Amino acid sequence: MGNQFKTLGLLAALSGLLIAISYYFIGGTGGLVIGIGLAAATNLFSWYQSDRIALAVYGAQEVNEAQAPRLYRMVQKLSQRAGLPMPRVCIVPGAGANAFATGRDPEHAAVAVTEGIMSILPEDELEAVIAHELTHISNRDTLTQAVAATVAGAISFLAQNLFWFGGGSRDDENRGGNFVGVLLTMILAPLSATVIQMAISRTREFAADAGAARITGNPRALARALQRLEATAKQMPMDSANPAFEPLLIINPFSGGSLANLFRTHPTTEKRIEALLQIEQQLSAR
Repeated sequence: MGNQFKTLGLLAALSGLLIAISYYFIGGTGGLVIGIGLAAATNLFSWYQSDRIALAVYGAQEVNEAQAPRLYRMVQKLSQRAGLPMPRVCIVPGAGANAFATGRDPEHAAVAVTEGIMSILPEDELEAVIAHELTHISNRDTLTQAVAATVAGAISFLAQNLFWFGGGSRDDENRGGNFVGVLLTMILAPLSATVIQMAISRTREFAADAGAARITGNPRALARALQRLEATAKQMPMDSANPAFEPLLIINPFSGGSLANLFRTHPTTEKRIEALLQIEQQLSAR
């Protein structure tokens, strides 16, 4: 429950930042209305188009049971265990080992895995990864991440275009005419949006890991999978045409110190494994 409130607060902060930029540089009631309209439009767009965009970004191809029987039956079994409708099953070409889920709700969802992840993970670990993605669907994290990515993109677009339009129409000498203010907004607004988006992603990963442990009853399998995937991803990273969708992936290693941690799309693998092993102890105690 605490993570859900945190996520809602971060999403509200993203939308508020978009509205504030419009109000400050366009000015008055018109700027406020435009900002609210932009926030509503981007959220509505991501609601209906998020799955298509994410699948297209990674080149995911939908498959049926005849085309990928092992994968399809695995998703089917775990979906039934999780009490979810059967999602679409997709495969992403390439040697990179990763997976993601997308869709606005459980009835319009898809699970995508790469060819690479199917080749390197044993059965129990692949099941754990798919259970993780199904938990994202159950928790509607797929929609949350899509909204965050779309609003963050709108903030970056608006901030970049402020320079060319020279600011706003309200009190040009103090507002739009302030070159330093425009320049700072161009830099800080997209930066702030990215930090908030990454924080949303990190918040949801722990919940998805815990959900996978409940579905499979095997937290250690996911812990092993995360270790294996991180090692593989450092050697063969899965490139994306749009970095805004990288938080969808089950793992996306980011090296660096405390400042770099602000831009991590995921918690550290060590912390995720530690949490999973604690869940294993709790299950054993029961």
